[in-house]
Amino acid sequence: MNNHFNIRPAKPDEAGLVLEFINTLAEYEKCAAEVVADEATLCHSLFVEHSAEVVFAEEDGVVIGFALFFHNFSTFVGRKGLYLEDLFILPEKRGRGYGKTLLKYLANLAVERHCGRMEWICLDWNKPALQVYRGIGAIPMDEWTVQRLDEAALIQFANS
Repeated sequence: MNNHFNIRPAKPDEAGLVLEFINTLAEYEKCAAEVVADEATLCHSLFVEHSAEVVFAEEDGVVIGFALFFHNFSTFVGRKGLYLEDLFILPEKRGRGYGKTLLKYLANLAVERHCGRMEWICLDWNKPALQVYRGIGAIPMDEWTVQRLDEAALIQFANS
């Protein structure tokens, strides 16, 4: 790994850069049409409401990846957890250990914050990521299926 690799928190004036990485990730995951976030909404959510946090991965001072995460809560563990919503390293920078280093950074943060666990989801077809996750000791929760109400369904159900 490059000796000039750094991980740092995103700053409020970087909401546009966060959005760029979200869009790049969405393209990689073949779901770019699903991104409706804009810079102002992200800035408010991340830096005013503090709904989630973002860290950037840098190589030689250039941002090459990001992770967006927030705290959830486990009733079984009785403590908060760290939920990793997105982790993305630019394709041309992969294979250098940056993603694993970013995961380790987040694991240390979770330990420092007394989290009981760290969780995330991964697309079944993303074999390189799954290989990294197995390598660090992550286990799949095969018997669990993610359920989602999108905004329209959420509003419809809330008003029914």
